[in-house]
Amino acid sequence: MLAAVYHQPRWILAALPALFLCTAGAAQYGAADGEWRHHGGDDGFTRYTALDQIDGANFDRLEPVWKWASADSRIEENSPYRRQVLRSSPLVTGGRLYIPTELSQVAALDAATGEELWVYDPKSYERGKPAQNNYYTRGLEYWTDGEQERLFVATIGKQLISIDPATGLPDRAFGEDGVVELSRNLGRENTELRNISHGQPVIVVGDTIVVGSRIFDFPLQNNNPPGHVRGYDVRTGEFKWRFHTIPQEGEEFVETWENDSWKTTGNTNVWAPMTADQELGYVYLATSTPTSDYYGGLRHGDNVYSESLICVDAATGERVWHFQTVHHGVWDYDIASAPNLLDIVVEGRLIKAVAQVSKTAFTYVFDRATGEQVWPIEERPVPWKSTVPGEKMSKTQPFPTKPPAFDRQGVSEDDLIDFTAELRAEALEIAEKFILGPMFMPLIRRGEGGKEAILVLPGAGGGANHPGAAADPETGMLFVQSMTRPSGMALVEPDGARSSWPYVLDRVSTAGPRGLPLLKPPYKRITAIDLNRGDIAWQVPLGDGPRNHPAIRHLNLGPLGGLASSAVTEGGLLVTKTLLITHTARFEVYNDRSTVLGSSLQAYDKATGKLLAEVLTDRALHGAPVSYMQGGRQYIAVTGGGMTEPAELIAFALPESKAP
Repeated sequence: MLAAVYHQPRWILAALPALFLCTAGAAQYGAADGEWRHHGGDDGFTRYTALDQIDGANFDRLEPVWKWASADSRIEENSPYRRQVLRSSPLVTGGRLYIPTELSQVAALDAATGEELWVYDPKSYERGKPAQNNYYTRGLEYWTDGEQERLFVATIGKQLISIDPATGLPDRAFGEDGVVELSRNLGRENTELRNISHGQPVIVVGDTIVVGSRIFDFPLQNNNPPGHVRGYDVRTGEFKWRFHTIPQEGEEFVETWENDSWKTTGNTNVWAPMTADQELGYVYLATSTPTSDYYGGLRHGDNVYSESLICVDAATGERVWHFQTVHHGVWDYDIASAPNLLDIVVEGRLIKAVAQVSKTAFTYVFDRATGEQVWPIEERPVPWKSTVPGEKMSKTQPFPTKPPAFDRQGVSEDDLIDFTAELRAEALEIAEKFILGPMFMPLIRRGEGGKEAILVLPGAGGGANHPGAAADPETGMLFVQSMTRPSGMALVEPDGARSSWPYVLDRVSTAGPRGLPLLKPPYKRITAIDLNRGDIAWQVPLGDGPRNHPAIRHLNLGPLGGLASSAVTEGGLLVTKTLLITHTARFEVYNDRSTVLGSSLQAYDKATGKLLAEVLTDRALHGAPVSYMQGGRQYIAVTGGGMTEPAELIAFALPESKAP
């Protein structure tokens, strides 16, 4: 259905009205008291605030009221790191805004004026450059017991640091002079430590700090660290427990890692934000693909707990329940986004739910206390006969019966662009180099059967990637940001002098005719899912996309959805009392290349998906926006810039004369 309406001049797929149904436990969700104390607004990652001073009628009057230049600009010349975009999200509490930089510095600003109060530099960049070039520090965790207050940051230099927010100084009672060394207690020796780093916010549950990790996806040797998750005491930094995301000897599910592959396989790490139910004391972990992302011949079996949602008791580190979304994954279907916690009412029954969106474009919904499936998830046969020597695929994969997929899955000739007959013919010719088919097709060796690669959709960038979803706890609506971004995947034998892998990934370009995409739009979209009913309420394209490309400009098309770019995993959704807010890149007229001119900060109607207003910026925005109230004035703060432009945090508000 989606591909058939790309030519509509005002493309809004909004066939179903949203069901507005307040739930009994809604008050516990959302950013409280006009602040933004957690990376996702609250522990459940709703990214919701009840603030309503900014609404659809005045949104277009927003203006930047202050900007803060990233403290990294003061040290980048002396660091070994390549300059990156600023993509972190700030926290706001007690009249102060706290923000990490890409190089793991932490700054405190006056929330009303942006005046810099202090900057703490842990000098992570002096501890050696990690293997992954796209280093970043996305967020912080704030904690208080009513007396003490602390900020926690896990740095690119493998440091867990406790900072006094009043002074910007490390808490000397925590770890060793305020720092816990995260290169320890990994659960395996003789691994390549350069391939593990950090950058996602940690989360505090009760008196335990839970820490995930970032692990390099393309090691030359099979010596990556395992992505085990660790717990530390919130006051002392003492190591408390380690949850093995790759089961170890004698543990449940170790048999799903055949031929003792659990001893050597790495990754299966948690690089998505974590969420928590403080009342239950549970933390929810979303895991990645094992090493290697694309060849599983050295790790036969289902590989539990890879690409899974796992509920863990934060006090003990013991598993409560889990669900594996992909068995023996070879498509890089990491769960890259945070689980969302909210209460829903399904057929009259109140359910304290957790909803997990994924790169597969499925939404998996569970009772968060028990792991019971809210709607059945069926094991269905998939193509499994691999022609790659040593590979052994799973014969089935899980398919949720509800909600429907929020993005396209699998590819056929019907999915290729047909803006004009000429472009259609060119797309068909390009597609000849690929094997087209359903999701979960086994990969091939490049050139096999005269084909260069499998055309994988969703590709490695999603579906839903890091921006993930946000929720409205008052209505039970889940809003998902996703992309239709295929990947051309094939395997080749590597240079044996450099790599010990039998096969490694060889990416094949999926570019379409004349610089246009190969597939029909939308290329980026927002989907509203009514979790009380398990239905899609509406779906709209996010961004204009290539509508002004010379080959199709004359067709006067409506928004086609923004194209994939270096910022594919950037942005995110903010839900307020009145609006759904996000941003999308603005491009110059398309030819074979495009240039980002800035971004559009946009407000949508939560009930219909209608674009109500937008504010244009000359800075490319990258971080997920947050909102807070300070001095009777509502602010929206979002990070942007970096690479070729200044990196900065921008705070928007209504002109003071316009604010009620």
